[in-house]
Amino acid sequence: MYEQMTNRADFRFYEELNDFLPEGKRKTTFSLIFKGNPAVKDVIESIGVPHTEVDLILANSKSVDFFYQLKNGDIVSVYPVFESLDISSAAHLRAKPLRRTKYILDVHLGKLANYLRMLGFDTLYRNNYHDSRIVSIAVAEKRIILTRDVGMLKIKEVTHGYWIRSQDPKKQLQEVINRFDLKSSIKPFHRCMTCNGIIEKVNKESIRDDLEEMTKKHYNDFCRCGSCGKIYWQGSHYDKMKRFIEDLQGPKDLMWTSHIHDL
Repeated sequence: MYEQMTNRADFRFYEELNDFLPEGKRKTTFSLIFKGNPAVKDVIESIGVPHTEVDLILANSKSVDFFYQLKNGDIVSVYPVFESLDISSAAHLRAKPLRRTKYILDVHLGKLANYLRMLGFDTLYRNNYHDSRIVSIAVAEKRIILTRDVGMLKIKEVTHGYWIRSQDPKKQLQEVINRFDLKSSIKPFHRCMTCNGIIEKVNKESIRDDLEEMTKKHYNDFCRCGSCGKIYWQGSHYDKMKRFIEDLQGPKDLMWTSHIHDL
């Protein structure tokens, strides 16, 4: 019985892909010992990098796909999504961008879900979603998975996803805005922060019985979520929320709907 030959290849990962690597392998070339001719995708994920984060692989200076079979002596360079460098002639590995950016978040990202909804982005979140449910919804509805769980992004059915680096919700939001270039798409106070439904203007008389006396007295303009019925008006937190959004996108005329009030 013949013993399988041991092979060796050199790898280097670039830019934010280094976030997934142990300290000794970051921003440097390192060697990997392997047997047979495994698919480069499997090797990359065994090193720790999810396939959803990779956009370009060069093997011996030539672009290859995820199914490329690694050979002894290969020199492999792995790149994330390029924002400014023109690599249009290379073979991109990521699926084509989704026409509409819709998100689904794992159970650890509830505050981020609220922020994304506040900015008008279609965002699904429940604190009881299991990983398998998140993946099935993402595939069926063509949603981008945002997660703190690297393992979820290694599931083969996942085509669009991003690993959230920070544990701070505001920094997480900035990550997502930068990663998906969302500044120009922000539409504040368009979605319900509770259920993700669309918020629409409503006549005060039609909701008068649902309002508290002081609210009736001091406010005239209202909106309501078409899905869960939550009522919105420009309340005391408006200026704070407006400043928060302006810090993200710069001063703009914001839709008046602001403070969420539970009735």
